[in-house]
Amino acid sequence: MSSNSGIQIPSRLPLLLTHEGVLLPGSTMRISVETARNMHLVKNRLLKGTSLKSTIIGVIPNTRDPEHDTEDLPTLHSIGTAGLAVQVVGSNWPKPHYTLLITGLCRFRVAQLLKEGPFPVAEVEQLDKLEQYTSPEEMSEAAGPDGELGELSQRFYQAAVQLVGMLDMSVPVVAKLRRLLDSLPRETLPDVLASMIHTSNKEKLQVLDAVSLEERFKKTLPLLTRQIEGLKLLRKTRKPRLDDDKRVLAVRKGGVLPGRQFSLDEEGDDEDGDDTAVLERKVKGANMPEPALRVCLKELKRLKKMPQSMPEYALTRNYLDLMVELPWSKSTTDCLDIHAARVLLDSDHYAMEKLKRRVLEYLAVRQLKSTLKGPILCFVGPPGVGKTSVGRSIARTLGREFHRIALGGVCDQSDIRGHRRTYVGSMPGRIINGLKTVGVNNPVFLLDEVDKLGKSLQGDPASALLEVLDPEQNHSFTDHYLNVAFDLSQVLFIATANSTATIPPALLDRMEVLQVQGYTQEEKVEIAHRHLIPHQLEQHGLTPQQLQIPQDTTQDIISKYTREAGVRSLERKIGAICRAVAVKVAEGHNVTKSEAAPSESAPQGAEHGEGKRGRRAEEPDGVSADMAAPPDMPIVMDHIALKDILGPHVFEMEVSERLTLPGVAVGLAWTPLGGEIMFVEASRMEGEGQLTLTGQLGDVMKESAHLAMSWLRSNAKTYQLTNLVGGSDPLEGTDIHLHFPAGAVTKDGPSAGVTMVTVLASLFSGRLVRSDVAMTGEITLRGLVLPVGGIKDKVLAAHRAGVKRVIIPKRNEKDLEEIPANVRKELDFVTASNLDEVLNAAFDGGFPGMSNPLTLPHIVSKL
Repeated sequence: MSSNSGIQIPSRLPLLLTHEGVLLPGSTMRISVETARNMHLVKNRLLKGTSLKSTIIGVIPNTRDPEHDTEDLPTLHSIGTAGLAVQVVGSNWPKPHYTLLITGLCRFRVAQLLKEGPFPVAEVEQLDKLEQYTSPEEMSEAAGPDGELGELSQRFYQAAVQLVGMLDMSVPVVAKLRRLLDSLPRETLPDVLASMIHTSNKEKLQVLDAVSLEERFKKTLPLLTRQIEGLKLLRKTRKPRLDDDKRVLAVRKGGVLPGRQFSLDEEGDDEDGDDTAVLERKVKGANMPEPALRVCLKELKRLKKMPQSMPEYALTRNYLDLMVELPWSKSTTDCLDIHAARVLLDSDHYAMEKLKRRVLEYLAVRQLKSTLKGPILCFVGPPGVGKTSVGRSIARTLGREFHRIALGGVCDQSDIRGHRRTYVGSMPGRIINGLKTVGVNNPVFLLDEVDKLGKSLQGDPASALLEVLDPEQNHSFTDHYLNVAFDLSQVLFIATANSTATIPPALLDRMEVLQVQGYTQEEKVEIAHRHLIPHQLEQHGLTPQQLQIPQDTTQDIISKYTREAGVRSLERKIGAICRAVAVKVAEGHNVTKSEAAPSESAPQGAEHGEGKRGRRAEEPDGVSADMAAPPDMPIVMDHIALKDILGPHVFEMEVSERLTLPGVAVGLAWTPLGGEIMFVEASRMEGEGQLTLTGQLGDVMKESAHLAMSWLRSNAKTYQLTNLVGGSDPLEGTDIHLHFPAGAVTKDGPSAGVTMVTVLASLFSGRLVRSDVAMTGEITLRGLVLPVGGIKDKVLAAHRAGVKRVIIPKRNEKDLEEIPANVRKELDFVTASNLDEVLNAAFDGGFPGMSNPLTLPHIVSKL
């Protein structure tokens, strides 16, 4: 007998009913106590008891659904487990409850229920006789001649050893369990292992009800066998199949030197091989440069030694995945057919001859030298002129992949160069990520809105672009995430910007700037009929047989509803026309121009036609005249239908109307949105000789106004300028107010100097400035006219506004070659080198006081 043969449980035990599981002898279980009966048991028995017997309670599985539990005592299960309360923990959150740690001792049968409240107490009969626990040798002798119980015990022991052997012995709990298998009596093994393996409460309840030791072994052995088979299946999914191992060994025996250690990277099947071996094969097949390959092999060696549960395992794996996905040596072959490239560029874009010529030059040089580095181009121009679409067309022409990177508002240098891998959530920059996306190392990268980069505490992204856009450095661009050099020399970088003023000088110096000017009215008409109108018809489900927009109507849209350098507003207006026509087509209305336009021979002329058209617009259900129209006739837009759809004219030719009084002149200004005309107004009143400037002017513009005033005062006698009282000083007893509409727009720059002189000269002389003249140029204190920028944009703005004569500085005469020939034919250009020539050209008949007022300065007309 063992030394435990004298241990007996009390004959009367308080009962703890639990829904949480089945407590088996020899196992430990945590039980939450929340019901009133169990709470009373803990308070009155466990917490107040002082002897060892007071901590022994009976644990009965409660088979009733806890959601339907009531205050009535449920029917008790006949078999329970006597347990020792090792620990009691109480808590008041979220509601008062206790947590018990109970170790099972032995089975008992409920003989009689003695009382139900406040907690149940029953008279019990101990089933597991502790004095029968014998050694394995004694148990084999007591099994009888057939030895059936001993055989079951031995089979169970062997299965338990096999199960524990399949677990990781480096875990301390598993090693302790292996030692317990040799020290515990065999009779306790079914209960201990049944509580540890994955079983349901119903299966554990069957083990609990197995009072006979032989029956207990028979109930538990299938559960143990099932757990072993599950582990075998799990291990089989993590290791190569046996057939694969045999095939791999056969390959090794046939061609590998003896003594060489076989690795899974010799296997051909990626799916069945080990992940690290597959990754190693990908690294070696990525054709990386030697420095990058060394880094990857070093990281791969570290990865093999890491357990997958470590957080750094995922970071290293993601890094290696990115390295093998980058196109270290993958590239596309350029299409070097210059004739085909010219045809493609002409079909995609109208005008833009300078940009097309630069692309063809690149193709020609690539034919002669295949190792040419990719140029760094920067397209600078107003919005809507097609800078981004030209970049996409260049990629199509070359046969390269295209990737666009939007830089507007970027204020973190990590967006360009990536984050270091020491940071949580680190990732590569947009350059490396774009290369991964396109999958080749010679794409066309469009860096959109490079002039709108920001700067913050996280660094200056414009400075980070210096290495990217430097042909002498980008062959070894180092991203912070990769930490190895990547060759960007074959990438064709194209940047776009609206203005070079906000681009840092160091960055601007690395790019080849190509100015993309605004379109003339004739160019917009061609673009509209070649590209915009067919595109909008397709987008709105219309056909040319349903809607026709004549060129005269397109010119009206351009001149009276849009005033821009590009064509975005023009496309929106065409889209508005298509939507209105789509409503008519969907309702079954097909209105021809002959029906919509007023007839010349009809009574009351245009008024009758306009009234008829107004009814069509207000009565979508149609009238009899509409029903009589042929169903296949297209809707033709004329100026009346255009006004019905787009409303009143937005822009009018107001130049002549504004120049009806002395002291008004038209200047030309450049903005990032293109050229604009600018009215300058001046007035004088009695005062103390003060000069007032309004219109949100910058410092340079204010200085130009003071320059103009000083020059006129110094030459007042020459030009016969007087003040209000007839004196020779224009400012004596006179206040001057100079205003630049519109007042809400900020203005700055020196190019309005000649306009201010002309306005003040008109004001002091009382003469009107010509209504068809616009001018631009910087002035000096000695009366010289200096060159300014943006001549083409300014001239196009004057042409759109209906101006006939443009005064520009003499040194800007070379810029007239960029202006389209049709615009030059319609304008007279006056090139002035001093203010005398400016005033002589701005007034009809010259300006009083000049030596030869009727002789105009040099006029370049109809070049």
